[in-house]
Amino acid sequence: MAIFLTGSTGYLGSYLVAGFFTGYADRLNLLVRAKSEQEARERLWQSLQLHFAFPEFQEYLNSRVRIFRGDLTSERFGLGDDDYHALVDSTDSILHCAASLNRKSEKQCLNVNLRGSLEVIQLARRAQNRHGLRRYSHVSTVAVAGKRQNEVVTEDASIDWNRSDYDPYARTKKFSEHMVSQLLPDITRTIFRPAIVLGDSRRPETTQFDMVRAFDTLSRFPVLPLRPNDKIDIVPANYVGAAIVKIHQMEKPNYGIYHLSSGNSAQTYKELTDALAEIGGWSKPSYQPWLGGPFSKTVNWLAFKGGPVGYGASLLKVFWPYLDWNTVFDNSRVVQEMGEAPAKFSSYAHPLLQFSRAHKFKYPAKPWPADAGKSVVVSASGAGA
Repeated sequence: MAIFLTGSTGYLGSYLVAGFFTGYADRLNLLVRAKSEQEARERLWQSLQLHFAFPEFQEYLNSRVRIFRGDLTSERFGLGDDDYHALVDSTDSILHCAASLNRKSEKQCLNVNLRGSLEVIQLARRAQNRHGLRRYSHVSTVAVAGKRQNEVVTEDASIDWNRSDYDPYARTKKFSEHMVSQLLPDITRTIFRPAIVLGDSRRPETTQFDMVRAFDTLSRFPVLPLRPNDKIDIVPANYVGAAIVKIHQMEKPNYGIYHLSSGNSAQTYKELTDALAEIGGWSKPSYQPWLGGPFSKTVNWLAFKGGPVGYGASLLKVFWPYLDWNTVFDNSRVVQEMGEAPAKFSSYAHPLLQFSRAHKFKYPAKPWPADAGKSVVVSASGAGA
C-alpha cells in the first residue's frame, strides 16, 4: 500500500516527498503530468534535486515510487481502467497538495483547485469504499480567511462565508475545503493552511521565486508605504513540509485543522528591514503609510509595462492585499505537535535574497544524467502536457 501524493513536482510538494523518503518507509503513488516516461522522471528530478544528489534520488525513485502519468483535471486523471484500479487498490492514504497559485486567473483556479480537488476526492471515495482509507490530508491556505485587518485568526474562526475573498485562489481553496468536509464525512481528514511560505531556514537555495522577487522589490525601496509595526506572517518551507508529513503520519493528531504559520511570533516590517540593514549593510527605509493609496495605483499602472519593472510590479499587485492586512494566524496547534516554532524570517532572509539575486531569480537546475537508468512509470491514456 502507498500514500497518494499530488503536487510532487511543485516547490512545497518536493518537501513532502523528501520528508517521506527520509523519515518513513512508505511507498508513494505520485501523479505526474508528462507526455512520456522520461519527461515524468525528469520533472521529478527537477523538483527533488533541491533535496538530493542524483544517485540518492534515483535510489528512492526506483525503490519507493510508482509514477502515474496523468492529469489532475482529467476524469480519473486520464488513466486507463487497469491503471486507475491499481491506483485505487494500492492507495491507503491521500495527501492532496497540488494547486494553482495563479491569483490572477479565475479560470485556472477553478479548473485546478476545484475540478482537480474533486477528482482527488472521488479517488478517496473509491478507495474508502474498496478497502478503507487511513487519512485524507488537504493542503489549503490561510487565505481562506478572506478579507481581514489587524487580526489574530484561529483555525476554527477562519471560514466566514459572509466575508469577501481577495482573489480566485483564496475563493477556490475555501470551497475545496468545503467539498472535503461535505463529501468525505466518514474519512479521517486533516486540513493544513500554510501562511506565506518563503524560503528554507536551513539553506539559501530555493526554486520558488515569485514572493521572493516581490519581497526583493520592496527591500530596494528607500520609502515603504507600509505601517512599520504591522506584522507579516511568513513561514519557511522546511517547517511547513515537516509539519505536514509528521501530522499526516500520526495515528491520532490532536486537531483536524492546522495553521502552518508564525502566528503571534510573526515579525513586523520594521524588525525585518532593521535586520536586513544590519546584516547587509543597507540603509533602513523610511515608512510612510499614507503613501499606500498612491503606491497601489502606481503599481497597478506599472504592472502593464514590460521588462523587470513591470514584472516586479505585477507581483506586488497580486500580493499587495496580503502585505497590507496586518493579520496573523494562530499557530499554537502546530507548535504543540512539532515541539518547536518555525524559524524567524529575519534569520534566513538575507542569504535567501543573496542566492536569488545571484542566480537572477532562477534555480540553476541540473539536467538528467545521460547514462541514468529507468524507473517504474504507469502511463495514462490521454494525459495532458
